[in-house]
Amino acid sequence: MCGIIGIVSDAPVNEPLFEGLTVLQHRGQDAAGIATADSSRLYMRKSNGLVRDVFRARHLTKLMGNMGIGHVRYPTAGSSSLAEAQPLYVNSPYGIALGHNGNLTNTQQLREQLESGELRHLNTDSDSEVLLNVLAGELHKEGQPRISHD
Repeated sequence: MCGIIGIVSDAPVNEPLFEGLTVLQHRGQDAAGIATADSSRLYMRKSNGLVRDVFRARHLTKLMGNMGIGHVRYPTAGSSSLAEAQPLYVNSPYGIALGHNGNLTNTQQLREQLESGELRHLNTDSDSEVLLNVLAGELHKEGQPRISHD
């Protein structure tokens, strides 16, 4: 059981994400993380612990952007290591952050495909990292997206 929040807005989302994770704290006390993005960059902070301990005012000011996701973790699989705290991030083919709650039933099969066929390096035993890399691999195959601002 984890808690996930996502916000897209015309205004900065760092404070609303923090407030949302605070409300969702009962869904996970192991780790907390926020990833935000502006038009050119992704910003992230995550650590083991409660939301109020992971994020201070100095951290929130660095989480710039008008879109973002937040995650509080209650581990049901994998470990409680900082490497498995979410959101998770990959930069290939371009920056992608993922917050995930659930269990994949074919994690080992996907892991083997990623490590052999797609040559993606996985750092943890987390099925969430596998899911993120499957998504990144598919986006890489499709090429750079063309986003319309209309």
